[in-house]
Amino acid sequence: MEKSQAGKNNLDNLKVAIVHDFLDTYGGAERVLGLICEIFPKAPIYTLLYDKEKMRGKFADKEIYPSFLQNFPKFLIKRKRYLLPFMPTAPETFDLRDFDLVISSSGAWSKGIVTRLDTLHISYMHSPMRFVWDYKERYLSELGKKIGICKRMFLTYLRVWDFEAAQRPDIIIANSIFTKDRINKYYRRDCEVVYPPLMNETNFKPQDGKNNIDDKNYFLVVSRLSAYKKVDLVVEVFNKMGLPLIVIGEGDQEDKLRALAKKNIKILGWKSDEELQEYYQNTRAFIFPAVDDFGLTIIEAMSYGKPVIGLRDGGAREIIKEGITGEFFDAQTVEVLADGVRRFMEKEVSYNSEIIRTEVDKFSKDKFKQGLMEIIEAQLDKK
Repeated sequence: MEKSQAGKNNLDNLKVAIVHDFLDTYGGAERVLGLICEIFPKAPIYTLLYDKEKMRGKFADKEIYPSFLQNFPKFLIKRKRYLLPFMPTAPETFDLRDFDLVISSSGAWSKGIVTRLDTLHISYMHSPMRFVWDYKERYLSELGKKIGICKRMFLTYLRVWDFEAAQRPDIIIANSIFTKDRINKYYRRDCEVVYPPLMNETNFKPQDGKNNIDDKNYFLVVSRLSAYKKVDLVVEVFNKMGLPLIVIGEGDQEDKLRALAKKNIKILGWKSDEELQEYYQNTRAFIFPAVDDFGLTIIEAMSYGKPVIGLRDGGAREIIKEGITGEFFDAQTVEVLADGVRRFMEKEVSYNSEIIRTEVDKFSKDKFKQGLMEIIEAQLDKK
């Protein structure tokens, strides 16, 4: 689709900034952020916290402006939950007066920035704030054994702030229909959907030919190792089934998973994109146990022609076609996931890697960029 001349001229003259919640780990949201930076290469990034070491060179060529939270002692920064009372204030302190267009990449905080009246603020939303809407009771219990009235009042304050912050963007873009429905429910706002794309397409080299089960000895999980990702569930299942499992990723549950895993399970920690290719290419199937808003690792696995065993919830329902690109399981329990693995193994030879790969075509970088730019240009044309 051709750009409107008005939109193109406006874009050429715009001063653009990008705001992202945290740059202290590299996951799906950060991959999307990287693509937004490709569209706007001169735009600086504002973020609540920046850990250069953990980002391993990602965004090293960008101007990055962390919030005042960066000045707190390191032992507090490493335990972000203790900074929670300050986080609603942090995005509101960014000085964005010089910018005509601000794009927030938000899973929690960055949508709460304050801009000039005539600044266009577009929020690409990975999720409404999970811990105050979806996991509030679990989060309260993690804050301490005793759940008192003060903690409940604070969580209520965060929900009020989060709702009000979600009214600030001029336009919200959701990363999936699942996220769109949650935005509508919690924030009472409608939005458009632009799916995240498959990253590093030119580096992916799927194996040619038909499935060769003998060459695919293990099952694979690639995930941030956080509690809500439910990787511990997969480890428990494979402990009982005795099947080979490889887990790749890092996070606060890594030590727990290493202690839980038996000899048939390898917890490998972080791996580079280049190293990941070999693991994707040689796995029997990819396991996705989380209720996630989209699931970039699902399409990464499918790009290699690999079936996915995924929870029938969240964004996975928009990606996996049962019996064609993978199998669903219906509850996050050991018995139900184990049954899903068994059903997959019964059908394993029937999966066609070429068909699985073609299902990834709709998640391309070009489609993401086009979808995002069409929305931005339409808004600029209205100004």
